[in-house]
Amino acid sequence: MSSIRLDSFDVFVAIVRCGGFRAAALERGVSSSALSQTMNALEEALGIRLLNRTTRSVFPTEAGQRLLERLVPALSDIRLAIAEVDEFRDSPSGTLRINAPAPAIDHFLCPLAFDFMDAYPQVKIELISDATAIDIVEQGFDAGVRFGKHLAQDMIALPLGPALRYVIVASPEYLKKRGYPKVPGDLVNHDCIKRRFSGGTLVNWKFSDGDEEIEISPEGRLTVGTAHNELQAALAGRGLAHVFDDYAKSYIQTGQLVEVLSEWSQILPHWFLYYPNRRLPSAAMRAFLDYMKSYDWQKMNRV
Repeated sequence: MSSIRLDSFDVFVAIVRCGGFRAAALERGVSSSALSQTMNALEEALGIRLLNRTTRSVFPTEAGQRLLERLVPALSDIRLAIAEVDEFRDSPSGTLRINAPAPAIDHFLCPLAFDFMDAYPQVKIELISDATAIDIVEQGFDAGVRFGKHLAQDMIALPLGPALRYVIVASPEYLKKRGYPKVPGDLVNHDCIKRRFSGGTLVNWKFSDGDEEIEISPEGRLTVGTAHNELQAALAGRGLAHVFDDYAKSYIQTGQLVEVLSEWSQILPHWFLYYPNRRLPSAAMRAFLDYMKSYDWQKMNRV
């Protein structure tokens, strides 16, 4: 068997994880042809095909899948060993990759990361917006952010920021024309701006006055895909929006939006940042966790 470069295995894992040569090339900042040449050399050295290639997809062969199952934890251990070498540097370095839903990035991770990068100039950070349930280890992330502590048992979860609150807001012009809802049941007479997740599910609106909990499926003419679009529609007078108060706070203060049904606002738990507990985090990750624990969320300049 010919000698094999270790980074060839990393390329193989990246291609499978990204679902193809083009996506893996974009992630690694190289050309697709360069990755193709690396894979061809690896398969030739091993004497067996690792990937099945079609015009539309790339997926591992049976031999490739068997190799992949061994490579993912092995490469993770190598990255950890390299990260532990960073302990001997004057300050943490390297790249932190964090997967999180857009609202958590917008209002918590961005301000936190910006300040952290000032304190640790040798650390690079990638914040990837994604609300789907993924295996952060398999996908190459150092940490993820999700609601609550309902995470895999092999994860450590830490609260990220204060508790959250949903608000119902609309423009003064819309409310003057359509009236103010007094209870959640009044929403049947209003245009609600609906939001659909990338997976196809429509977001239901939940309410609580402390004694009673109500969940409704909003009805309206407009459906959007993000909270930013929902807020944009509310500012344009297109109906009632259901968003985190962080999105609407500044517009409420300026009078561009008006909050309704405030006594029914749903309070949610913290976002939680989670990471694997089966091994020690890198020096950069430990520095980020320590910085997050001491961060003053009340004084932060939210994006």
